[in-house]
Amino acid sequence: MKPSQLEEEYIARLEFQKRKEIEEEKHKRLKSEEKNRLKELHYMRCPKCGMELIEIDYKKIKIDKCSECDGLWLDAGEIEMISKLEKPGLSKLFSVFKK
Repeated sequence: MKPSQLEEEYIARLEFQKRKEIEEEKHKRLKSEEKNRLKELHYMRCPKCGMELIEIDYKKIKIDKCSECDGLWLDAGEIEMISKLEKPGLSKLFSVFKK
């Protein structure tokens, strides 16, 4: 028997919260210097391939695009901003990234 969509969302939310708490504990244990070193090492780098990210500002939404693998990355809150775009604005946003 397949769980309902609400059950799946609830389970996913619980799993996310559990993993987030584990990560928060790890971050508390990291020293400030180590956090800064990691931030400098990874800042504006693609999470997938490690190459530099190019920041594109579109309607006050800053989208990071990888210079190598063409991956698109969003910061916290940006997916919500994109979801509020009307269809023409959304089409224009995607046209920015076409090759």
